[in-house]
Amino acid sequence: MKREFIYRLSADLILAIHGLFIIFVILGLVLIIAGTLLKWQFIENFRFRLLHLLCIGVVVVQAWASRLCPLTTWESRLREAAGDSVYEETFIQHWLHNLIFLDLPWWVFQFAYTLFGLLILLFLIIKPPRLPQKGLRISNLFVELLRVGQKDTKQQAEKRGQ
Repeated sequence: MKREFIYRLSADLILAIHGLFIIFVILGLVLIIAGTLLKWQFIENFRFRLLHLLCIGVVVVQAWASRLCPLTTWESRLREAAGDSVYEETFIQHWLHNLIFLDLPWWVFQFAYTLFGLLILLFLIIKPPRLPQKGLRISNLFVELLRVGQKDTKQQAEKRGQ
């Protein structure tokens, strides 16, 4: 296979992964909001909620640091290595680029990503996830830690009293 073909194919794969990442972040929030209203249990899944928060967190930090997404940079370098010009694109490239990349001022993205991140944080408070063990909610974690601490203190007091 030609090197250019591999670079082009790799760039298309990165673009598809980038699109799936964006869909996960957007659809994830939609599911969390709908799940809160409709009382769906799966939206309390700790791993899902943590991954979702981390994903938008990375986007918000990158936006405020005025950094491009590493996937965007990687894809661009691969396309350049393949010898592609700006408008020499496949079907996948054309439609995903039009959906993902908007020609707006940078502050619009900072505002939108930050607002989106704040919405995700808000729903962590409104509908907190359950921790993997014992079905604890994050909001109850502090109370549970205090109880454990009190048990240890009582056991230590009992040992001293013996």
